Amino acid sequence: MVNGTNAMLVGLRRREPASMPSASAGTRWAWPLAAVAAAFTLAQLVLVGPGMGLGWDETVYVSQVGTQAPAAFFSAPRSRGISLLVAPIASWSTSTELLRVYLAVLSGLGLYLALRVWRGLFPIRVLAVAGAVFASLWVTLYYGPQAMPNYWVALGALITVGCFVRLRADRLDRAALWGVAAGAMLMAWMRPTDAVWVTLPLLVLVAVGRLWRPGLALAGGLAAGAVEWVIEAYVSYGGLGQRLSDASDIQGGLGWNFAVDDQLRSLGGRALCRPCTGSMPHPAVMVWWFVLPLLAVVGLMVALRARRTERTLLTLACAGTAAVPYLFMIGYAAPRFLLPAYALAAIPVADALLHLVTRPQRRWRPVAAAVLALGLAGHLAVQYVVLERTVDRTGADRRDWARTADALHRLGVEPPCLLTGHEAIPIAYYTGCSSAATGGHNANSTRADILRTARRIPAANVTLPGAKPPSYARDWDTHRGAGVDLHIAPAPAGT
Repeated sequence: MVNGTNAMLVGLRRREPASMPSASAGTRWAWPLAAVAAAFTLAQLVLVGPGMGLGWDETVYVSQVGTQAPAAFFSAPRSRGISLLVAPIASWSTSTELLRVYLAVLSGLGLYLALRVWRGLFPIRVLAVAGAVFASLWVTLYYGPQAMPNYWVALGALITVGCFVRLRADRLDRAALWGVAAGAMLMAWMRPTDAVWVTLPLLVLVAVGRLWRPGLALAGGLAAGAVEWVIEAYVSYGGLGQRLSDASDIQGGLGWNFAVDDQLRSLGGRALCRPCTGSMPHPAVMVWWFVLPLLAVVGLMVALRARRTERTLLTLACAGTAAVPYLFMIGYAAPRFLLPAYALAAIPVADALLHLVTRPQRRWRPVAAAVLALGLAGHLAVQYVVLERTVDRTGADRRDWARTADALHRLGVEPPCLLTGHEAIPIAYYTGCSSAATGGHNANSTRADILRTARRIPAANVTLPGAKPPSYARDWDTHRGAGVDLHIAPAPAGT
């Protein structure tokens, strides 16, 4: 059976030669991808804007290395890759605008490099269109300049799979060997469990085909990226098994959970759909999600004729496994979870789109091009509307946090200080305080510890309007904030 499999794989390699570009063609290869990456960066700065405040998860990641507030509680599923990515800016500056510009430029550069890995495996026009398809999604534009890990997992997936395919064509390609390791390390650095799901088809192929050099590079990259997460599991979470268990509990318990409908609801611009209730978005918002897999199938058919079946099939397989846990294993949704799947699927989708324009007979090509252009224009219009609404809504939430922080400062809650209660983590970041919780996924303190701390430094509890504060804050003075009630502890002795 192994011999038969090897024979099949060798046959595939013989039928699918990789035509690598010459050095003289470097400029011709570079400019279309560079143009897409530059447009992506510019679109982030214009459509999302550098002035949007940090979101909840972002405050957790940035606070680990930043100077604005003490480090927030770091729950079990999180990984410190994104904190290290923002450290060159956040470690010395509290400017959100500067951080956004830095991430927008870095995300554009990363997209260019990730697409360039595929040169010679697909025509340049396919890669340029693939980059444009991926970069034009509202979720890609929205998360590109944010301190969140999913976009970077997507780039790592493109690099890893592309370099792995290059190694299948040329076992002596040392750059591709290092690329496999670097891409896998980037993914594991950002989200170790996602890295495993993305590379699952590659690991299977390594085992079946006994591809030792690519396998060692892949395993080495995954291990190098995840080593800090594993060490931290034993230092702070009671061991690797306990950390995985805690992470599963925080995500609602991993297992069979049909979340396809949840992902559909999130397409309307819900950054986190938990609990994911309410009506579905307008069909025009969802249609691209159903067209995408159909185009991927067409892309596979195109690959059969173009003698690039294996690389296309492997890309789609990795896209599929990347999506599995977020479609079938958790009970909620966030559109950013599927970014790695979208990035990988964009290549065969682009292959299909170009085929649909160029394949018809000459007299029908203008008609096909017009129909496709009309569809793409509608798609871009929908993506822009969803992006605009999402930016407006989330931006308003973050402005409320900033206004609440101003109210707390006026009430005497200034650093060093402590916040507890409703949305305490992001509000504490904006205020410059520490945050604490006695229950829930972010539990990191006790009632006694909170009261003891409140006797030393300013402290406050945040609740929704009219809600009762916890027992330790029942006798604290109540004031109104930006859509919340602020319960202020008595001033510490000596202040």
